[in-house]
Amino acid sequence: MKELICIVCPRGCHLTVDEAAPDIPVTGNACPRGAVYGKKEVTSPARVITSTVKIEGAGHRRLPVKTNREVPKGKMFEVVRTLDGLTVQAPIEVGQVIVKDVLGTGADIVASRSMAKS
Repeated sequence: MKELICIVCPRGCHLTVDEAAPDIPVTGNACPRGAVYGKKEVTSPARVITSTVKIEGAGHRRLPVKTNREVPKGKMFEVVRTLDGLTVQAPIEVGQVIVKDVLGTGADIVASRSMAKS
């Protein structure tokens, strides 16, 4: 049995997930989304990554970025290390793809804000 706090909505239900059972039953959820989250969290946990990358030629030194979908938790640190060595050039538009299919995860790194040339 694994105990989790659901992060799908602000309610924060306390879930109990029986990962040993064949159908992985989830209890404690107030809505169906909690059951889906509980099962996914014990079978293949994933997260959206938010970070920054260096930017040259803009009014700021760092550009906020994020993944456009969840990446496996096991690859999170590798993705962040990839971003650490990255420098982009202004101008950048919000939603612009910075890295396509980062580390073969199927997720793109996209800009979270626009930055014009300074």
